[in-house]
Amino acid sequence: MLNKESILTFFREKTKRPLCFRDIVSFMGLNHKEARSLKRILKTLVKSGELVLTRRGLYGPPEDMSLVSGYFDAHREGYGFVIMEKPGERDLFIPARATFGAMNHDRVLVRIENRQKREGSIIRVIERVHAKIAGNFETTGTGFYVKPKDKSIPFDLPVAPKDRSGAKNGETVIAEVIAYPSGRRPPAARILKILGKPEDPKSEVESIIDEFDLPRRFPRTVHEEAIISGKQKTYVPGSGQKRKDLRSLPTITIDGERAKDFDDAVSIKISKHGYTLYVHIADVGFFVGWNSAVDQEARKRGTSVYFPDRVIPMLPKELSEDLCSLKPKEERFALTAELDFDRLGTRLSSKFYPSVIVSDERMTYTSVRKILIDNDPHERSRYAHLLQDFEFMGELCGILRSKRLERGSLDFDLPEPEVLLDMRGAPEAILRAERNYAHMIIEEFMIAANEAVAEHLEALGVPILFRIHEEPDPMKLEDIVRVMKSVSPLKHPLKTRDFPDILRKVKGKPEEEIIHYMVLRSLKQARYSPINVGHFGLASKCYAHFTSPIRRYPDLIVHRILREVLQKKHLPDKRIQELQQLLPDMAYHSSRMERHADRAENEVIDAMRAWFMKDRVGEEFDARIVSITPYGLKVRLKDFYVDGFLHVSYMTDDFYQFDERRMKLVGRNTKRSYAIGNALRVRLDRVDMEEREIILDIIK
Repeated sequence: MLNKESILTFFREKTKRPLCFRDIVSFMGLNHKEARSLKRILKTLVKSGELVLTRRGLYGPPEDMSLVSGYFDAHREGYGFVIMEKPGERDLFIPARATFGAMNHDRVLVRIENRQKREGSIIRVIERVHAKIAGNFETTGTGFYVKPKDKSIPFDLPVAPKDRSGAKNGETVIAEVIAYPSGRRPPAARILKILGKPEDPKSEVESIIDEFDLPRRFPRTVHEEAIISGKQKTYVPGSGQKRKDLRSLPTITIDGERAKDFDDAVSIKISKHGYTLYVHIADVGFFVGWNSAVDQEARKRGTSVYFPDRVIPMLPKELSEDLCSLKPKEERFALTAELDFDRLGTRLSSKFYPSVIVSDERMTYTSVRKILIDNDPHERSRYAHLLQDFEFMGELCGILRSKRLERGSLDFDLPEPEVLLDMRGAPEAILRAERNYAHMIIEEFMIAANEAVAEHLEALGVPILFRIHEEPDPMKLEDIVRVMKSVSPLKHPLKTRDFPDILRKVKGKPEEEIIHYMVLRSLKQARYSPINVGHFGLASKCYAHFTSPIRRYPDLIVHRILREVLQKKHLPDKRIQELQQLLPDMAYHSSRMERHADRAENEVIDAMRAWFMKDRVGEEFDARIVSITPYGLKVRLKDFYVDGFLHVSYMTDDFYQFDERRMKLVGRNTKRSYAIGNALRVRLDRVDMEEREIILDIIK
C-alpha cells in the first residue's frame, strides 16, 4: 500500500543513496496511477522535512545527509538554537552567519557541521511563521525601515516608498513580510496598518492584539454553524445516543471567580477498594466535527488567549460559554473518565464513555478553600449536602500528590500575577495570584485523567498527540549549580534527577522562588508530539492533554480519537495511517500557537505593569533581586507583583563587574556584591511605555 509510512520504510530499508523520482518509481515497481500518488506524497514529505529534495532533484532521508529538522529559537544577537523536531535529541547551536535568514520559531532544515560541539547551519526554511511583524517605522538617508519590536528578529525590514502607506518616522506599524531574507537577498516589507499611540490600558491591549495578529471575531459561517449545533443540545433517554446517564451523580465544577467556560467537572465515591473518581470533560467533539467551519477556525487559533480584561476564545461563545460549558443545574454532554484508585493512590482500572451530567454547583477555588482549609462555618453550612464529597476529594488529592512527588515529579509553586482592574479597565493592583489546596485538587485530578487516557490509547497502538517534556540539556545546569552552592552545598555533580531534591531543599527559604525559576528556565519547553518520550516535569511515562477541549485544540484531537476508539473498538489500518500523517503538523502548529499565546499574554501583563507604575515615578519600594546579568539587576517589588530593571550604570558607588562563576555583581574597589535573593531599597526612575519596561534606581 502506497502511503507516507511505506515510502519512509522504503528509504530506510531499501536504499543506500539519494534517488531521483524515476528511480523510486522503478525500484518500487509502481504503475502510472501510483506514480502520481507518489509525487503527491513526496511533496508532503519534503514539506514536512521527513525527506530532503536536493538541488539535483534527488530524494533521501535527512539523517543520511547529516540533516535534521527542528524549530529555530533565535537570539537578539543573531545566533540561535534549533530545537530538534524528533524528541530526545540535544539542541543544535546555529552561529549568526549560518541562520540562512531564518526567523524566531521558523521550522528549519539543518546540516550538522560538528556533532561533538552540537553545531550546525540552516540550509532551508521549511515553514515561515512570521507573516506580519510589529515594529517602529524609521526614515533614514538610505530609505525606510521597520525595526521589529520582537528583539529576537536581529534585522530591520526595508520598505519601498510605494509600500509605506503614509507611515511617518517613529510611528508603530504592522508590516507584512513580502520577501524573506535568504543568502545574500535582504528582506522586504510593506506597511499594512499604522497603530496609534495607546491612550489608556484598554487601547494598549488593542495594540497588542494587532501586534500578535490575534483574531478579534469569528467568521459569520463559524457563528452560524455554532448556533445550528445548539439543536443537538437536549438529551432524550432511549433516543439512540449511547450515553451513560450520570445526572443523579453529585457533580461539581471548581474554577476561578471570573471563569465563564467550564470544561471539567468532578465526582467522587468511596468504595471497597478505595476511591472512584469521575472526571467529566465537555464533549466538544460531539458538536464540532472534523473539518467543519468551527473546527477549521479552532485549529487555526490553536488555543484561547487570556488577558486581564477579556478572552480571545478558540471556540465561539455559543459553544465555549453555553452549549459546551458545564454550567450548573443544566444537562450537559461529557466524555467521562471513571478511575478507580486504592487507598495508596494506585490506579486499579479506568473506563471512558460518553455521558450526560448535571453539575450541582459552580464552586470557586476560594469557596473550596474556605470549606476544607479554613473550616468556615457559613460556607460549610451552605454546601452541607456536598461536604463529604469535598472531604473525600481532599483526601484523594493528598494521596495522589504525595505519590506523584515520590516518583520524582517537580513540585513548582511559582506565583503568577493577577491584575485587578477598575471600572475603566485600568490596573488598580497587581498581586500574586492565590494558589490554594482547591487548585491542587483540580490539578491532581486532571493529571490523573490525562495520564489514564494517554496510557489507554497508547496501549491500543492508536496514534495520538502526546504532551511531552524532555529532560534538560546538561549544559544548562551550570547557572543552577552556581546559585545552589551559595544556598546549600552540593555533594556531587548536579544531575537532572536531583531537581526534586533541590526544590525540597529550598522550600521556605528566601531563594525558593528564584531557584524555582532557574530550574524552570533550564528545562525544555513542554510541547506536543506524536512520539511519546514521557513528561519529565511530571515524571510521567505517558501523558496527553485531554481535559480542556474548549480552550486547547490538542485536547479536542485526543477527544475525537478516543471517541472513535470507543465507537469502533478497533481502528482500521487506513485510519491509523491517516492519523500518522495528520498528527505531526498538528503537533507543530499547536505547540507554536501555544507559545504565541503565552508571549501575547506576557506582553499584556508587562503593559499593565507599565500603566500601573507610570504615575509612581520617584516613589521608593522594597525589592528583591531575582536575576543578574552583566548589564544590571532584575528585581521584584515586595508590595506589588511587578518586576523592574536596575541598570549597572545606576550603581555609581563603584565599578561593578559580573562574576559569572558566582552569579554576582561585585564592586571592583569596595568588593560590595549583589546576589540573587538579596533585598534592596529602590526608587522608580522612569517607565518606558513604548518598551513596556520599568527602570529602577538603587537607594544608597
